[in-house]
Amino acid sequence: MDYSALTPVMRKLALEAGAKIMEIYNSDDFEVKVKSDESPVTVADEAADELISAGLRASFPDIALVTEEQSDSHTQNVSTFLIVDPLDGTKEFIKRRGDFTVNIALVEDGVPTRGVVYAPARDRMFFTLEDGSTVEETGPFSLDTIGETNPIKVADSDNDKLLVVASKSHRDQATDDYINKYAVADSKSAGSSLKFCLVATGEADLYPRLGRTMEWDTAAGHAVLLGAGGKVVRFDDHSDLAYGKEDFANPFFIAYSPKVALKDA
Repeated sequence: MDYSALTPVMRKLALEAGAKIMEIYNSDDFEVKVKSDESPVTVADEAADELISAGLRASFPDIALVTEEQSDSHTQNVSTFLIVDPLDGTKEFIKRRGDFTVNIALVEDGVPTRGVVYAPARDRMFFTLEDGSTVEETGPFSLDTIGETNPIKVADSDNDKLLVVASKSHRDQATDDYINKYAVADSKSAGSSLKFCLVATGEADLYPRLGRTMEWDTAAGHAVLLGAGGKVVRFDDHSDLAYGKEDFANPFFIAYSPKVALKDA
């Protein structure tokens, strides 16, 4: 893989998809449908998926592509693939709460090695560079030129006063029970893959997810966090969260700064 070519393409497609999403987000109304798994989908999800898929297939025709909105047609029998969630946080989008993201990632041998997460309503953009390190672009964003960027890294966490972030739409008692095992200075909720990015920038130390997610939900945020020195492990045995699973479904997981002393499930 030519990483120097991958980053600009992923970033540009994320910006283009974000612009399309915001056009629909700012409209008076938009249709909300329900998929077979009872999750919501909007015209924004579908438009962004079409745009990103076309761009990736044109630029990288020899690499397998997995996207949320086309997942029913995918069979996973490759170790290297591009994976897309064109609009992560659809519930946040529908409620116009702003915590939604565009997510594009490259998985190699089960590991998300490169990725971009763009939160168009928050004007935040995170992506991995050619060398795998992660930056936040501070904007204003141009399609053709990467603007000013700041390297990011996870916090030097203090286990006596941890900052925890959890899902805004899927937080439950089991999550709270696990968080309560730690000495928490502050706990907040956020939507979509932004939670990975908050750990990557040091704005949070720990993000436990005790709920259903799919690989396209997590791959880009996972790549961003790895590039900032963080880790993502399974909740049950603390082994690395791997990708390329047959049904694309993730187990429960924990994303964190390595200085955090993880508690058992």
